[in-house]
Amino acid sequence: MTEPRTLLAADLDSQTLRVVRAIADTGSITAAAARLGYSQPAVSQTVRRLEQRLGMPVLTRVPRGALLTEAGDILARHAATVLRSIDSAAEELAELAGLRTGWVRIAAFPSASSTIVPRLIERMSADYPGLRFRYIEAEPPEAVQAVRDHTADIALTFSYPGDPDDPHGASAAGLTATPLWREDMILILRRDAGAGLSPDASPLALDSLAGAGWIAGCPRCRGHLLHLCAAHGFTPSIDYETDNVSAVLAMVEAGLGVALLPSLALASVPLPANVVARHPATPDSRTVHLVSAEASHRVPAIAATIAAIDALDTSAWGLATARS
Repeated sequence: MTEPRTLLAADLDSQTLRVVRAIADTGSITAAAARLGYSQPAVSQTVRRLEQRLGMPVLTRVPRGALLTEAGDILARHAATVLRSIDSAAEELAELAGLRTGWVRIAAFPSASSTIVPRLIERMSADYPGLRFRYIEAEPPEAVQAVRDHTADIALTFSYPGDPDDPHGASAAGLTATPLWREDMILILRRDAGAGLSPDASPLALDSLAGAGWIAGCPRCRGHLLHLCAAHGFTPSIDYETDNVSAVLAMVEAGLGVALLPSLALASVPLPANVVARHPATPDSRTVHLVSAEASHRVPAIAATIAAIDALDTSAWGLATARS
């Protein structure tokens, strides 16, 4: 037997520990081999290699089997704990791989909270009852940062064309940003607010509302409104600002101004009787994106959630695919 040396954790492995534990339980190499489904020579060879690494014997052969030495007893005692932990980890990983357990954290902008997110979680919960979800509402820059900070796994965001502060640019470097849908922007006004407003749902020239007061939303939505109106030759007079869609519609109904809202914002809030929606004569839209870490597709629960988002039927919300 070689001289004992300093033992490293790397000298031990789960297969070797299972062999030692089986010998301790059965009292012989032959019985241990039968329990493990190995050949007797394979078990004997495993023991010999272990003893060479340890520099000390782990068992003593006796006429009716084998007895563990003090070193063997130590290994057998710790093997029970180590193997239970390994088996438990393997079971949990199998649960994750089989989508029987796991967490998915989602961040999304306000108008997705009452449309995309409930439908998504409902579908995922039906298909994978063991998965659990956390949701936070956040505007696109904060949602992208949540993915970067690992406080969210998936973010639903939006961008306007020509937005100088597009959160899917430099701030999303190292992440995956995938355009999903194109979302129409809709003019909202009181029925008697538009000059020459036709009784049908025909598009409305944006500059016909140049003299109206405007109700704006979040800072990025307000920036888009200013940019869009400037392209049509006027600066909107923004008298009120709120992210609350119901409040916007109530203000419009009260004659306090007109607004430009995305189709998702209107999908779950009915228009008041005296309020109408019109597409701009020059079509306007924004793009909904999905932002995730680049390795997300390797996590089963996240990959399944991304696939479910991609498969959602969004036609009822006025969304059209943004994929080329």
